[in-house]
Amino acid sequence: MKTRLVSLCVSLLIPLLGLSQSFNNLPVITQKPPLHGRHWMAITGKPLAATAGARLFHKGGNAVDAACAMLAATCTMWDVLSWGGETQALIYNPRTKKVIAINALGVAPTGATPEFFKNKGMKYPPEYGPLAAVTPGTPGGLLTMLAEYGTLSLKDVLEPAIQMAEGYPIEAQTANSIEAGKAQIKQWPYSTRVFLPHLGQTREAPDAGEVFVQNDLLETLKKLVDAEQQALKKGKSRKDAIYAAYDRFYRGDIAKEFVRGCQEQGGLITERDLAQWKVKIEEPVMTTYRGIDVYKLQPWTQGPAMLQTLNILENFDLKSMGYNSTRYIHTVYQAMNLAFADRDFYYGDPAFSPEIPINGLLSKEYAKARSKLINMEVNDSKAAPGDPYPFEGKQNPRRQLLQKWENLQSRVHTPGNPLTDAQFMEQFQAGTTSVEAADKEGWVVSITPSGGWVPACIAGNTGIGMSQRMQSFVLDETEGPFNVVAPGKRPRVTLTPTLAMKDGKPFLSFAKQAGDEQDQLLLQFFLNMVEFNMTVQEACEAPSFKTLQMYSSFGDHKKVPGGLILNSAMPAWTRKDLSRMGYTISYQERTSGPINAIWFDWPHNTFWGGSSNHGEDYGIGW
Repeated sequence: MKTRLVSLCVSLLIPLLGLSQSFNNLPVITQKPPLHGRHWMAITGKPLAATAGARLFHKGGNAVDAACAMLAATCTMWDVLSWGGETQALIYNPRTKKVIAINALGVAPTGATPEFFKNKGMKYPPEYGPLAAVTPGTPGGLLTMLAEYGTLSLKDVLEPAIQMAEGYPIEAQTANSIEAGKAQIKQWPYSTRVFLPHLGQTREAPDAGEVFVQNDLLETLKKLVDAEQQALKKGKSRKDAIYAAYDRFYRGDIAKEFVRGCQEQGGLITERDLAQWKVKIEEPVMTTYRGIDVYKLQPWTQGPAMLQTLNILENFDLKSMGYNSTRYIHTVYQAMNLAFADRDFYYGDPAFSPEIPINGLLSKEYAKARSKLINMEVNDSKAAPGDPYPFEGKQNPRRQLLQKWENLQSRVHTPGNPLTDAQFMEQFQAGTTSVEAADKEGWVVSITPSGGWVPACIAGNTGIGMSQRMQSFVLDETEGPFNVVAPGKRPRVTLTPTLAMKDGKPFLSFAKQAGDEQDQLLLQFFLNMVEFNMTVQEACEAPSFKTLQMYSSFGDHKKVPGGLILNSAMPAWTRKDLSRMGYTISYQERTSGPINAIWFDWPHNTFWGGSSNHGEDYGIGW
């Protein structure tokens, strides 16, 4: 009996602490089972949207077709994003054996200058409303991915989303978000019409399980399909027909109504802004960690910060420190702070700032120099950007601004428990969704779409919620010289899909939601697998920790020096050690995600899917 009791205690403790290799390799009991598939895998933020991906696979589509169907479904479900937001993706093409980067982030519209916002008394562009909007990128991103790398028609891919726009049973999370945001929603007439079907009643949002109908969006999606089908009837190729739908959205009647509805409500977006915007198919950036090639998008996202952190951490023996030990947490935290300080200063739209020192930032030599700054005994609350230019053989043209950066104390959060500041935490953890798909042919897709989340301002009769991504710009070059708002410029975003390759084959595809947390927790997920041999589901659920020391990309753009969020299960001795090292500690019961991931089991030629126990994210495999 005593032996059984000890075994029971051990089995309960292992999942609590996320220990995968302790206790003689006893199996870890995760709250969600791993997903398995031989032919394909589809994972995203809502089970219903994952079903949309499965439907496309059953029609014979590839992973790109399925990913586009899931993207369309999540946008239609307002899964912390909508059709007017932005899409960022990495795609592995098994034919060329290359990773492709998709940049479908909108740009600041005509008139969006620092002076415009300052004259309105703003320190940053607003969080909500028409002035928060960059041009919509998700429709173009979806259509471009489908045209270039998919196999099925737009009609096939949008069929699940069209059926959902006709009416689907809305889930409690989104329905309650609408109710909570109804005061803002009522500022915008088109949003009121869509989101508040019970206007004037005690609860004005839909009830959980109520069939939620979006007639305006339905008509917009049908117009896209109609444009494709008319082009096919004229003898156009599949690819050109999909681009006909692209043209209708950005240059046709949909564009005209979007702009009319935006400007009517005080927005800046013009027809010219939409017509001139284009999706970019780019080269990703990459680093190698312990023989694994890790790919991210360019520095218009925060993605390279994870690569920088990996480069710094390669100078330490993390495995010997032990998973989530005091020394491990401290080392990873300090490395992240150095990389994110670089993010805050150097990252931005390369099209406007081609001199961004990305090669220096990602060099192993620069990382080694940065690693020597880590004090293993105490937190460095003043971790600042470095100077990567010498590692490219150049001189820093913004050295004077760099010296001013350390004095931005006005953006430091007031002392206290940040978890009790609902506005700060909402800004810091601003959500979105992620889409992961893979198939037996070898196509792999990782997407982190976002923007246009509830409470969203809908543009006219399109049914499309406008992006809120303008708030990620700054107005003062001291805060980030490469990320100052300008017409036609892309803001530096937190959105960051990831692909990892090993021995020339896909190893991991992974992404997550939640703003500035993304690359922190994706980093730890990756280390969980690579350093501590966890399975993909264990790694998704294992307790992580978070730094609040980087500047938030949203709202007031504040930070908490030494701010550390630990899992509530962290033992007392670790808490005490970290407090003694100068951390301001807060606790959350779940700190794992939401992360969605696919691991490629090449010895068995199968897929393992993982989805954290943090939210509604899940998937389907076959």
